[in-house]
Amino acid sequence: MDREQLGAALLAAGLPPESFQIPGTHTHDPLPTDFWFLRAGSGGDWEVGAFERGKYEVRERFGTESAASAWLYRTLTGHDAPP
Repeated sequence: MDREQLGAALLAAGLPPESFQIPGTHTHDPLPTDFWFLRAGSGGDWEVGAFERGKYEVRERFGTESAASAWLYRTLTGHDAPP
């Protein structure tokens, strides 16, 4: 699952659009108060975490986009990512 598929899968699972941000595919203007995010890290890795109280907090880092996407999907829905 890549980030574009992740965004579509989260919306299909019934998550509100403002509950997550995926730069390049699903962003907000203005920013909601809090949300989960997936983004490319500075070292070629992928970061997932939460934006709360005006700050990004990275919760996990992954070597691949698909691993990060699967983790975020599972974290937000409680289910494994669809095939």
